[in-house]
Amino acid sequence: MFQTLSVKDFVPLLSMAFLSLVLVGFLVFLAANGVMCSDTDGVDMEEEELFGLFEVMGSLLDDPTWAQMHPQPCTETPWPGVECELLEETFIFHVTKIHVGPDVITPSCKTSAKISESLLKLPYLKTLSLINCFTVSLVSLSTVPLFGAHLSFLEHLALESNPSLSGEIPSTISNLKNLKILCLSQNNLSGEIPKEIGGLAYLQHLDLSHNNLTGSIPEEIGNLERLAILDISWNSLQEVVPTSTGGLQFLEKIDLSSNKLQGRLPQELGKLKRLVLLDLSYNSLTGPIPENLSGLQQLQYLIMDANPLNASFPSFIGSLIKLRVLSFSGCGLTGPILATFSNLTNLTGLFLDNNSLNGTVPPELGTLPSMNALNFSRNQLSGELLFPQDFIRRLGKRLDIRENNGLCSNQEAEDTNTSTSSSSRFLENPSCSSAMFPAASNKTVAEKSPDMKPKLYNGNKSSNARHRHDENKEFVLLPPVLMLLLLLFGS
Repeated sequence: MFQTLSVKDFVPLLSMAFLSLVLVGFLVFLAANGVMCSDTDGVDMEEEELFGLFEVMGSLLDDPTWAQMHPQPCTETPWPGVECELLEETFIFHVTKIHVGPDVITPSCKTSAKISESLLKLPYLKTLSLINCFTVSLVSLSTVPLFGAHLSFLEHLALESNPSLSGEIPSTISNLKNLKILCLSQNNLSGEIPKEIGGLAYLQHLDLSHNNLTGSIPEEIGNLERLAILDISWNSLQEVVPTSTGGLQFLEKIDLSSNKLQGRLPQELGKLKRLVLLDLSYNSLTGPIPENLSGLQQLQYLIMDANPLNASFPSFIGSLIKLRVLSFSGCGLTGPILATFSNLTNLTGLFLDNNSLNGTVPPELGTLPSMNALNFSRNQLSGELLFPQDFIRRLGKRLDIRENNGLCSNQEAEDTNTSTSSSSRFLENPSCSSAMFPAASNKTVAEKSPDMKPKLYNGNKSSNARHRHDENKEFVLLPPVLMLLLLLFGS
């Protein structure tokens, strides 16, 4: 009644079962990777979200055929500035990133570009980056449909280099509860920074630089406990640096340069144990420099140019051993250059020009192994410069000690006759053995006759620590009588 089956009879059955399993696995793989379309019109996205994307791109880009060229932007017809993610529960793609900028070559933004209300149809959007997009037609930030509760997933908002983007930062920006990066730099924004910005509890990067913002920095900025980068440079902010910034324990960079900030530096800044860069240059901050800054042991860049500090260097500066750039140009500093600067073995740039520093130049500075640029020009330094020849050769024209009338040197350039000589600017200072310094080692600047102070350089130099450049030199010819004296007594 029952037929006995041999092993050979099972082979076809096993083969069919194996092929069925492979086919099912392949179909699951296709669905997981979005290759299979949804049941409606072969679209791999929700229809409202897809058409919302088309409307947003149509309002931005200078290409009316963009939607036709990219009917399935998440799969079959992608575009570099749009990214999508697959929602595993429904196997449907959602737009998570829109980026338009110079790195996405075509199409660019049109002259009448604006942000469409249809942006609100993209509820899963995490990143919106529009760079150099609003350049002709005025767009007010307060009218941009960004700051409602509909975009609760948004983590990265970058509207940068848009000269026609104007208006104030709306207080409703606090609705973007999940925002981690906010970059509104190089626009034409005005008004005050809203205190509601302190409600962005997850914010890590805040860049409002290069705008026309006024008023003060709100104390509420101290509520941004996760903040690592704070850049509000190149605005017109006034009043003092808020003490609440001292509570931002994750801060690594503070750039408040080129504003109108006043008063003294808050001692609370010394609590920022992770701080790497502190740039407060080009403000109206006054001294003294608080001793509490000795706690900034991770600091690598300290830039204070063009502030009327009118103080001397605190001794703790020599203990900030990770410093790479120290810049106090035009700060009204007095007193000597600290010998403890020689402890800063990581220092690559030291800029102390346009101050009232006096005394001698510590020879220990010539032993700093990483030094690449040194500027002591336009001070009241005196005595003999005692830097090693290899140090001077390494710095070349990046060594600048002009207009220190009491300073001299007995070192000479190796090849001062060639037009391509890279000899340092210190060589414009006279020799200590010349007639102008008959006893330089025994006399101070005050003891020398004012008539005997050399004036071998006549020129101007900007002292911006971030935009330093060499200038052509103008040599003033020595009077014939003085030349004769040098010939008679200098040999």
